[in-house]
Amino acid sequence: MSSNRLAAATSPYLLQHANNPVHWREWGAEAFAEARALNKPVLLSVGYAACHWCHVMAHESFEDPDVAAVMNELFVPIKVDREERPDVDQLYMAALHHLGEQGGWPLTMFLTPDGAPFWGGTYFPKEPRWGRPGFVQVLNEVARIYRDEPGNVEANRQALTRRLTAPPKPSDSSLSPAIVPAVCERLLRLLDPVNGGLKGAPKFPQTPMLDLIWRAGLMTGDSRYLDAVEHTLERLCRGGIYDHIGGGFARYSVDERWLVPHFEKMLYDNAQLLDLLTTAWLRSGNDLFRQRIEETVDWLLRDMQTETGAFAASLDADSEGEEGRYYLWSLPELRDVLGPDADAFAAAYDITEAGNFEHRNIPNRLADPFPLAADREARFTRNRAALLARRSARVPPARDDKILADWNGLAIAALARAGLVFARRNWIDAARTAYRFISESMAPDRRLGHSYRAGRLVLPGFASDLAAMAHAALALAEAESTGDSDGRYLADARRWLDDLETWHLGPDGSYRLAAADAPDMIIRMRSGLDEATPNPNGLAATALIRLHNLTGERRFADRADRLIDAFAADAATNPLGHASLLNALALRTDGLQIVIVGDRNTPRFNELVTVARSVADPNRSLLLLDPTTPLPASHPARGKGTADAGATAYVCRGMVCSLPVTDPIRLAELLHRHPENDRPSTLKTS
Repeated sequence: MSSNRLAAATSPYLLQHANNPVHWREWGAEAFAEARALNKPVLLSVGYAACHWCHVMAHESFEDPDVAAVMNELFVPIKVDREERPDVDQLYMAALHHLGEQGGWPLTMFLTPDGAPFWGGTYFPKEPRWGRPGFVQVLNEVARIYRDEPGNVEANRQALTRRLTAPPKPSDSSLSPAIVPAVCERLLRLLDPVNGGLKGAPKFPQTPMLDLIWRAGLMTGDSRYLDAVEHTLERLCRGGIYDHIGGGFARYSVDERWLVPHFEKMLYDNAQLLDLLTTAWLRSGNDLFRQRIEETVDWLLRDMQTETGAFAASLDADSEGEEGRYYLWSLPELRDVLGPDADAFAAAYDITEAGNFEHRNIPNRLADPFPLAADREARFTRNRAALLARRSARVPPARDDKILADWNGLAIAALARAGLVFARRNWIDAARTAYRFISESMAPDRRLGHSYRAGRLVLPGFASDLAAMAHAALALAEAESTGDSDGRYLADARRWLDDLETWHLGPDGSYRLAAADAPDMIIRMRSGLDEATPNPNGLAATALIRLHNLTGERRFADRADRLIDAFAADAATNPLGHASLLNALALRTDGLQIVIVGDRNTPRFNELVTVARSVADPNRSLLLLDPTTPLPASHPARGKGTADAGATAYVCRGMVCSLPVTDPIRLAELLHRHPENDRPSTLKTS
């Protein structure tokens, strides 16, 4: 079978299309030069390796020689991996939204030869159905309009370009912290009281939104918010969206009960859920959360860790040409593997003769109590191991093994924090190994790249890479058993955040996803909206505030304030879409800072550290200092002295700090009381 121009690509998604009869080109100047020379419009197709509907459109249309012939004759076809080039995806997905379409993947856009969008859609069936035209009809009509109605094409091009380059909305005021509980009060009414998450289907985890609700609970002392998040997490952990045999969460469920997943597994979802589950466990001690954390980390280290030590991007939804085939079970197969244990396991995990999904079964514990008696749960653990061994003999879903700096940054931070909370040094070591590979091998000449595979690096990186790696560096600084004693991780966090300022700063004070020297983008998009991952501006604002809290360097707080102000109007209009930015606002205004000063070798120092690390507050910053090391000049606890030569703690919110604390029990009391409802005796500093 002959290959097209994608044969030299490193992206697994592009390589999936290397043998299509379509004359695909990679994104770049060469493809657009060809389009200009031939005066042909560009057909841009954007997807990713784990995308089920991308596979469907490929099998129906891109592998069909007759359809490919039409594409090749009328267009210059370009294929893009959205994970490798999120800037391209962001630009043209925004254009599709301005056309009034909801969006999704595969993204199918039609561009002028200079790259300007003029029309598009998502998945097009090969033959007309579901009220949608067939793909060949679409191709012929778009080519006709481009040829015969250039005025309409130009009008669309200009209208979309105006919208894509529109200046930000002016804001006459800063965001008030009160927006966080106000938004979350509305959110509580939108949550499904039975199944958790937003009402209806499909259901996505939407972790930044859950994180925001959690922070509202901390800000107000209202347990309804915290309970709502824990309820959603419990249903997620019981549902079929979670892989009960092998660990890890799928991207979303197609139903309202979290039963039937869209079977692909993404690194970013699991990183975010791992972190939120760790926070929820610190409050509740729920053993279900602990078990899912441990199993998800086991999955990460078993199935997603590459030979570099960093983590692969995703696992496909399909295997052997069928969505979910790898994960489904029949009752006879269960009996064959488990023998006399099969009936008890089947009753607990909803495995029946009729099946709960297309005559087969998705293991879940939506109806079964958890945990059952300890001996039954121990037997189920052995049963799951036996089923995993049997499943491993099946043809597995393809793994997209490219290493993305931003998604790895999220995973590293979550793994480091979970390792710290559960005293699992091997988890912290795995996080450090992944971090080392990215910070050293993916940053030649100290410039961070975005995607690495097969020895090739995509440069330059994006704002998301720098923000996420700053997030990872700060998590590792805390995860070190004695703190970041040599300052290496804090120095790295400064480096990543300073590079954001150098390469990504826009005229309004926000960060653009693409770097200023990105060679092939007609528009560098401005956006504060979260997608499946936190927006880089929100993530950067959080990292900037944390770094300020740990170093006292005012420039980082000033940058965070500037970012929050830049999106004030957008967030006020669409607060749910800016959850990560509002999370940063909550950290800025309600951030908990704990300072422990003392001899790190004394039992009292370590007792205070253990208590400080146990608080279920994602707004917490912990600063560990030797008695001879002064506090940062701007820190509110500076000048208070120490009450004990062994170890002293201070609890601060904003510019208000507690009196010195030396008793771990007293420190726990301060940390687990809400500051507005039961504030400790305080001293205000200038």
